[in-house]
Amino acid sequence: MADKLKITLVKSPIGAVPKQRKTVEALGLKKVNKTVELPDNDAVRGMIWHVKHLVKVEEI
Repeated sequence: MADKLKITLVKSPIGAVPKQRKTVEALGLKKVNKTVELPDNDAVRGMIWHVKHLVKVEEI
């Protein structure tokens, strides 16, 4: 596993399920094409798994 993950919001969560919208916000993503760097751990990986159709993930 990498030290950090670069997560980019590539699709708007407007039409998504409310739980998925809250997950995207909890990841720190507010606007499309914005990127955050988060630690690579099981909690973050689980959040990404639930919204994998809305985000792009890169290991750094």
